[in-house]
Order: sequence, then structure tokens, then C-alpha cells
Amino acid sequence: MADVESHSFLSELGSDSAWSLLSWVASLLMVFGGAAPYIPQYRDIQKSGSAEGFSTHVCLVMLVANILRLFFWFGKHFELTLLWQSIVLIITMLALLHLCCTVQSSSRMSTSRHLFTDFDPRYFWAWSRFLDYIQFCLTFTALCLLITYLLIDSEFYVESLGFSAVLIEAMLGMPQLLQNFRNKSTAGMRLCSSLTQLHDLLGHLRRQLRVDPESHVLQTRVKMVLLWTLGDIFKTTYFIINATPVQFWICGTVQICIDIAIFFQVFIYGQGDHEKYM
Repeated sequence: MADVESHSFLSELGSDSAWSLLSWVASLLMVFGGAAPYIPQYRDIQKSGSAEGFSTHVCLVMLVANILRLFFWFGKHFELTLLWQSIVLIITMLALLHLCCTVQSSSRMSTSRHLFTDFDPRYFWAWSRFLDYIQFCLTFTALCLLITYLLIDSEFYVESLGFSAVLIEAMLGMPQLLQNFRNKSTAGMRLCSSLTQLHDLLGHLRRQLRVDPESHVLQTRVKMVLLWTLGDIFKTTYFIINATPVQFWICGTVQICIDIAIFFQVFIYGQGDHEKYM
């Protein structure tokens, strides 16, 4: 009898340990997984000395979304993992902006400078110094802090703040979806540098092995879109399992729907070179 109880206890202990390890790994993936795709982009800009292949408006979207998410946490405490995820993404976006400003200033031919304090809407998010982007972030944060302080007891404000934060990030792929629809093509989508290098390597192997390039391009596109979709499914599943606020998993579902729509566009419009929106 004692042996049976001992075996049962050890089984439960092992099961709890395995679940704790899995939960810990999932949390690490959530915290750093969102920033990981930008590491190859950073290295590519650093190596090439040009930020031409990267849109800094992605940084704008991610910074606004994650700053709003930080203030949402004060109104409705959610898992600390997601709070740390926002902090890591903010740091990542600022690092990318700093690098882009550095390489652009070194290659800029014109002597004209555009500053945040000029308050010229024509040059919004096209400023000359990294300091101007910091000033924008601090101004936006101060404004959010003031409004949140005044309306923190308003459930409508807090819930709207949460929806705004995660919906802005969820809509990051929507411009690409609409562009594909207008162009009736999936050409022109941006890839991160590591995938570009992989694509070039596979192209060389195709030529050596005489593999049909059209068939291989379609397969590559399908695999990449599937990876995006699986990533968003993992994220949304994490939201649901950990009982995060409804805003997270609803907007995660929106991201999955956008991924699926682009997946079908690959088959319908699949012409030309395919690059991932970043």
C-alpha cells in the first residue's frame, strides 16, 4: 500500500515538475519571441549600413501599442509575462530606431534637419535625430499617464485602452493584406534578412539540382505563412490558457484571421518574389 502511495506521489510530482517547466518555457517564448524576428533585421541594417529595407513605422506601431499595454496593466492587472513582453518590445524598437538614425545620419546628403519640436506634420516620424523619437515617446507616455490617472476608475476607459493597445498591434499586417488585394499579387512583401539569405541559398541549390523554381517559390511562401499562423496560434492559445483579459485573445484571433487571409492570397495571387511584412 505504501509503495502504491509513494509511486502515486512521485508520478504527481513528476507531472507537476514537467508542467512547471513547460509553463516556464512558454513564458520565456512569450517574453522574447516577439522581439526575436527583429534581431536578423538589426544585424542586416548594421552590416549593410542602410535602413532602406526596413520601415520605421513598424517601430511606431509597436511602441504605441506596447506603451498603451503598460498603462492597461495599471487599470487591469494581467500576467506579468505579458508586461515584460511589452517592456522587451519597447527596448527592441528603440534599439532599432537608434540604429536606423545612426546609419541614416551617416549617409544623409542634405544638411536640413527635421525635429520633433518643429511640430511639422509633414515630417512626423521622419525626424533627423534619435532624441526626437525619444521626445515623442516621453510626450506620448506623459499624455497617457495623465489621462489614465484621471480615468483609472472608469471601466469603459480601461477596457477601451486594452482593446486599443492589442488591436493596434494586431492590425500590423492589415496594410500588407490590403496591398496584396489591390495589387492582386503577394510580391513586394518584406522578408527579414535571415530568410532572404535562406531564400538565396535555396535558389542556388535549385539551380544545381534543376528543381522547378515556380513550384519551390510557392512551397516557400506557404511554409512562411504557416509559420506566422502557428506563432499567432501559440500566442492566442497562451492567452486563453492563462485567462488573460478578453482583449488579448480576441485580437490574437484577429491576427490569425489576417494570417489565414494572406495564406489564401499566396495561392490566389502567388506571383513574383515573396517577402514578409516587417
